[in-house]
Amino acid sequence: MSVNVHGGSDGLGPISHDFSSNAWPLPPPESLQVALVGADRQRYPDPAYAALRQSLAHHEQLAAERVLPAAGGSEAIRRLSLAAKLAGIHEVFVPSPGFGDYAAAAQALGLAVHGYADAEALCQALANSGPALVWACEPCNPTGSSFSSEDWARLQRALDDSGAILAVDLACEPLRLDGQSALPAALAEACWRLQCPNKALGLTGVRAAYLLAPHEDDALRPHAEALAASWVLSAEGVVLLEHWTRFAPALELQRQQLRRWRDSQRALLAELGWQQRPSCSNFWLARPPRPFAAAEHAALRAAGIKLRDAASFGMAGLLRVSVQPPVAQAALKNVLEQMQCLQ
Repeated sequence: MSVNVHGGSDGLGPISHDFSSNAWPLPPPESLQVALVGADRQRYPDPAYAALRQSLAHHEQLAAERVLPAAGGSEAIRRLSLAAKLAGIHEVFVPSPGFGDYAAAAQALGLAVHGYADAEALCQALANSGPALVWACEPCNPTGSSFSSEDWARLQRALDDSGAILAVDLACEPLRLDGQSALPAALAEACWRLQCPNKALGLTGVRAAYLLAPHEDDALRPHAEALAASWVLSAEGVVLLEHWTRFAPALELQRQQLRRWRDSQRALLAELGWQQRPSCSNFWLARPPRPFAAAEHAALRAAGIKLRDAASFGMAGLLRVSVQPPVAQAALKNVLEQMQCLQ
């Protein structure tokens, strides 16, 4: 079985200090943890998820029928990609670098995949394309970059001219530490949006997400609804999404702490000679003073530390690192200094 490369768990045992996953490093609210333990596993959830969809719709300020529960972001990406194929779409545009599941889902269906580096390149490509599904990631994983107001305006015109369907992955939006998304409200209402709050709640092991359909029916919606598996969300998934609507505002207090941790971590890596790229999120790309090979990753992993090699994103020599607590930063510094002494 082919498995896409990801950060986080790797089958080699527990990771004490995980810089490879961009999940929120602070623990989830205690009340949510208690609710998850108490999730009713003896019964099927409501197959229509009526109460959950109504709650999420109220949170998103739209009609409940536009909320499509999903078993995590990857399942939603696969489902929307298949819906696109069934609707007669043969091309998919994906950010490059970007989350690998966009391309993997399209390639598994025999769809043509086109990578784009930025909004300008995407708009130029759309001018010469037929019907297409366009993925945007806001902010983008792994770069932590975000489209500007001008980028979105240019993309809106290109979408209008080409007839392409836009899907915006907002899994990393709650992970934003600086600024806010420039996605215009009108465009947000007209496109597909993917919400994956398990990252922001630090509960990536609970596979739960939801798609928000455009305010006007498009060619994908009937297929996206019909393709959902029965009871696509587990009891734990329902609990997580129900609580998300209550805890989203409280994340701002935690962001203040993460900004301090981020600043100290960037200073630490700069002191060790790492080159670091800007990012608005809790993760960013960095280049160590000497290339990391398998031996360096193995040494870190043996010490209970993991970094995310960006080679699978097509960015050899770079690593994606996420904000971690001071104790993890101290452990990373200790191992990196030891490795420098051995070279």
